[in-house]
Parts: sequence; C-alpha cells; structure tokens
Amino acid sequence: MIDRAYVRRMARYNRWQNQNLFGVADRLSDEERRRDRGAFFGSIHKTLSHLMWADQIWMSRLTDMPAPTGGIPESLSLYPEWDLLRSDRAALDERIIGWADDLDEAALAGDLTWHSAAAKREVGKPTWLLVTHMFNHQTHHRGQVHCMLTQAGGKPHDTDLAFMPE
Repeated sequence: MIDRAYVRRMARYNRWQNQNLFGVADRLSDEERRRDRGAFFGSIHKTLSHLMWADQIWMSRLTDMPAPTGGIPESLSLYPEWDLLRSDRAALDERIIGWADDLDEAALAGDLTWHSAAAKREVGKPTWLLVTHMFNHQTHHRGQVHCMLTQAGGKPHDTDLAFMPE
C-alpha cells in the first residue's frame, strides 16, 4: 500500500511535468499542437485534453469535485481552446496538491466503488490502488506527449522523478 508521502510527491511530480510539457507545447503553433502524430489520441492537444478529463474524473471520485461531462470519446474535445486547457490544467494541478496535502491515511486504506462508463458496470477497488493508477495514467500519457513534442522539434526538460526540484 502507498502512503501520504507518496501521494504528495506524485502530486508535485504531476505539476512539475505538466509545467514542463505545457511550457514546450505553448511554444508550438496551434496547428502543430493539433497535428495528428499517430499517437493513441492523435495529437498533443487531444492527448492533453484527455488527460485533463481523466484527472477530473478521478478527482470527482476521490473528492467532492464535479465530474466532467462525457466519456472517453468526448474527452478529446473537452478543451477546444488551448489557453483554457493550459489554465485549467494549472488550476487542477494545484487542487490535486491541496487534496494530497490534506489526505487522510485512513482514506487510502479504504475502498472506492464507482460506476465505470468504460466497463459499463459498478467497479470497486482499494483506494490506494486507484490513486496509484491516477498517477500512473498521467505518466503514461505524458510520455506520449513528450514523444510528440520531440517529433515537433520541442525539447522537454528532465522527467526523472529523482531529479524533481524539492
């Protein structure tokens, strides 16, 4: 099982890496951010929009935050405007950090049950596992974005957790 220290570190890693990737993507043209590069969700913009939607979904399950509209297919168009995606991402990252800082160890030890639209049924899992999944999902899709940014000529900074600034 994970502990609060892990959750706090990963919340800060999430913010650090989003600042890294959004900073590089911000220097690209909108056309370059939206170019289909053959990734799972196609473009940098769509992948980052999906990741924002997924983080909102998980935070709605873990907190009192409202869930975003739509499912996975709609997640790609949840943020049609780059500036709104960028500003909402920064705000959500701060909210995730606040949640992590206030997280109770007992909450991690419990279970969470929710209706999964993807699985089309109720699902229940240990909360610590789902929190780990949320951070792993972020890392997975940011890796795709890192690759697409590199293809577009961008140069993201270090992604190693061991080198995250304190």
